[in-house]
Amino acid sequence: MTPAKSEAEILDIGGNEVRISSPAKIVFPEAGITKLDVVRYYLAVADGALRGAGGRPMVLKRFPKGIDQEPFFQKRVPENHPDFIDTATLQYARGTSAEEAVIRDAAGLAWVVNLGCLDLNPHPVRAEDLDHPDELRIDLDPMPGVDWSQIVDVAFVARDVLDEVGLVGWPKTSGSRGMHILVRIAPEWDYKQVRLAAETLAREVENRAPGLATARWWKEERGESVFVDFNQNAKDRTVASAYSIRPLPDARVSAPLDWAEVRDRRPAEFTVLTVPARYAEVGDPHAGIDDAVGTLDGLLRLAEELGPAEKPPRGGDGSGRRQSTMPLIEIARTKTKPEALDALEEWKSSHASVVAQLHPADVLIDGMRGSSSLWYRVRVNLQHVPESERPPQQELLVDYDPWEGKTWPGAPPGR
Repeated sequence: MTPAKSEAEILDIGGNEVRISSPAKIVFPEAGITKLDVVRYYLAVADGALRGAGGRPMVLKRFPKGIDQEPFFQKRVPENHPDFIDTATLQYARGTSAEEAVIRDAAGLAWVVNLGCLDLNPHPVRAEDLDHPDELRIDLDPMPGVDWSQIVDVAFVARDVLDEVGLVGWPKTSGSRGMHILVRIAPEWDYKQVRLAAETLAREVENRAPGLATARWWKEERGESVFVDFNQNAKDRTVASAYSIRPLPDARVSAPLDWAEVRDRRPAEFTVLTVPARYAEVGDPHAGIDDAVGTLDGLLRLAEELGPAEKPPRGGDGSGRRQSTMPLIEIARTKTKPEALDALEEWKSSHASVVAQLHPADVLIDGMRGSSSLWYRVRVNLQHVPESERPPQQELLVDYDPWEGKTWPGAPPGR
């Protein structure tokens, strides 16, 4: 019998039976971590994981073909979900709605893992109030060429701003290259106001740390800086919550930190194999987060002082689309990231003299959200290449259309 086809295991978790299919299936080949190991990890850190994701509707990000293949995003809870899984119906900006899963206990954690989920992606609202977020999320996203020390410097600037407006930030590694800072707020403001507060914080961080941090939404304008991603607070957005396992070969975890350890610890230290022992020894550094609820009044006052954010210029073709101030060319649009990387290497092989003049942040590979999965866009910013040497926009090496055959109410087929 192969590991992937091993007999199911029934776990009794808090009086609820959870069936784990193919428990011996290898999920992380390099570390030898199985599906059942993933379940046991979440059970070991259940209180902390539920502090981040419990009671919130979540998008199910499923990896049925393993971490090397693209996941798909499932908004609607499976019809045959067990009684211990609650649900909440969310209205989306596109005019659609979905009844999403809401987990409230350790059995719920095991259940989502059995579906093929690794990271937990909850909305910043509680199931009892879907219109008023109770969490402001600060996502420190480093551009290529930025090291951890710069992220840490920006994090402490963000903490200073939060302190001055009477808010408490709770840091955690993102589980990838960046850092998240979570802020509990009273559920008294709508998504638009929360996003404005987050954007205001990002602008103030940029003002205090120019060159280190940026609030510029357009990727090609950021340079080698840390992007304070305020748009993670827009309606319909989710981020990987505390103790989420990320789909990286080392089974890295989004680990809550104490501010006293932020400068000394590194993301690679926190994995499925190391975090349970840390949790057993020191507990959850975010244990007090629900007792530190604050108000957005200070950030919203600062928003009035700063005035409206600068808007990008619009194209003159009548489309109303934003016009970049940078000399961009697009290389490819692909279904998967490996295809995007292959297309980039193909382009590089034909433009060696141009490649030699590019800075790390000039190569832009963007994961774009499609209808149920990511697709990838590859662009190059030619700002550091003399104008006379810049290659023109050419036919895309790969031109994948993620919207082909998709329709929405009141909209024609296509993109």
